[in-house]
Amino acid sequence: MRKRYSPEFKARVVREILRGEKTFGQLAAEHGVHPNLLYKWRETALLGLPNLFSGEAAQQQAAKDAAHDQKLEELYAEIGKLSTQLNWLKKKAGGFYEPR
Repeated sequence: MRKRYSPEFKARVVREILRGEKTFGQLAAEHGVHPNLLYKWRETALLGLPNLFSGEAAQQQAAKDAAHDQKLEELYAEIGKLSTQLNWLKKKAGGFYEPR
């Protein structure tokens, strides 16, 4: 199973990388992370920096949140619809339906 790292952990490690006090190898050994992953995190952080100062990050996050909420509502509606259909089918099946 692949290990997952929290955003807070990644941010803390990237801050250490940007300080430049230790090499990637030292930081990798210290935090138990492969050096290639550290390079990837640094690049991700550096690519995202311009958005932090432009205000676009907040707009993008708001758009993502709105899309997520919309999708969540759609899924709950679908669950309700399917539950209603299942209950109707159980009722119509009468004695033929045997729950597991």
